Amino acid sequence: MPTLVRFGNLKVQMFSDDHNPPHFHLVTPDYEALVKLADFSVIAGRIDGRSYDIAIRWAADNRELLAYEWERLNQR
Repeated sequence: MPTLVRFGNLKVQMFSDDHNPPHFHLVTPDYEALVKLADFSVIAGRIDGRSYDIAIRWAADNRELLAYEWERLNQR
């Protein structure tokens, strides 16, 4: 699973051949959550508020990269 960016112990990752809807993973030592690309809602798992805020600020500035990586990793 490629790590797209790391903020301390918070990783933003994306699997290849993953299930829909398009999403990314937020991973910390204590939490893991799946976040939908379309609206940044948490669709599975849990994440602490501080980590979520950091990741979503980055994701909002990098929507095109996230969409590109999803397409690249999940071509069927």
